[in-house]
Amino acid sequence: LRRVLQSLREGARRAEAALKLSGAQLFVLQIVAKTPGLSLNELAEKTRTHQSSVSVVVTRLVDAGLLKRERADDDARRMVLSLTAKSRRLLDRAPDVPQHRLIAAVEALPKAERAALAKGLKSITAALELEGPAPMFFEAPTKRRKS
Repeated sequence: LRRVLQSLREGARRAEAALKLSGAQLFVLQIVAKTPGLSLNELAEKTRTHQSSVSVVVTRLVDAGLLKRERADDDARRMVLSLTAKSRRLLDRAPDVPQHRLIAAVEALPKAERAALAKGLKSITAALELEGPAPMFFEAPTKRRKS
């Protein structure tokens, strides 16, 4: 577990050093670059992240001018994501993020091993009393607004 987290932490540091982006932000940009026109729910599925967690990252990228939210051509009710010229330039010099390899490694496990891994991790998070959707790896938590 420490080696996996170390790899993810180092990937986040490389993204921060090279691009001034979090590892999660770079991961999202790379996914959108590979599959333009994703909805937020589709992006959450591809990143294996809860929709609310990926939404925080997307909002930060939109605010930074790195992603655009637009109405889908085929369905005006659906919003889709696309890169901006600024994000395309960033991606040209972006380091690789280890999240891609982590997802591929987990997906390569036999179904029974994936189920056992999920069950074990669920038990650990329950024992640590960690509730609710987790933020994306190494993405700063959102600040709660005072009412």
